[in-house]
Amino acid sequence: MAFGAFNHHRNPGPMADINVTPMVDVMLVLLVIFILAAPMFTGSVQLELPKAQAPAAQTAPAATVTLSIDGKGKIFWNNDPVEREALESRLIDAAKLDPQPELQLRADKDTRYEVVAQVMAAAQSNGLTKLGFVTDPKEKK
Repeated sequence: MAFGAFNHHRNPGPMADINVTPMVDVMLVLLVIFILAAPMFTGSVQLELPKAQAPAAQTAPAATVTLSIDGKGKIFWNNDPVEREALESRLIDAAKLDPQPELQLRADKDTRYEVVAQVMAAAQSNGLTKLGFVTDPKEKK
């Protein structure tokens, strides 16, 4: 044992025993906390929801408009080439539709960000609120 010895003539060396009592205490406290907390994570409130008879809402799905931009900055509206001036009028017409179509923006990876930002700004300024970016899920090699 490395505790106090009455022999003062011995050369005291470093204590080689590791005191694991504090570590065991902490582990037991954590175990108790997890045992008490585990039922709270899995518990749920049992509700009996009311039942109602209502027909399903018949809503037509909103149309989607695919707006593509190639690497040179040329814009395509549903695969048809369109000039910037005509794009403004098409965006205005699309914004007036009810429900408003979702604008799916497809841009080539070599497209300048400036062109993409201008198209997004034109869509927003003309009242289109639904805009999504389309990407390829896998990189083709």
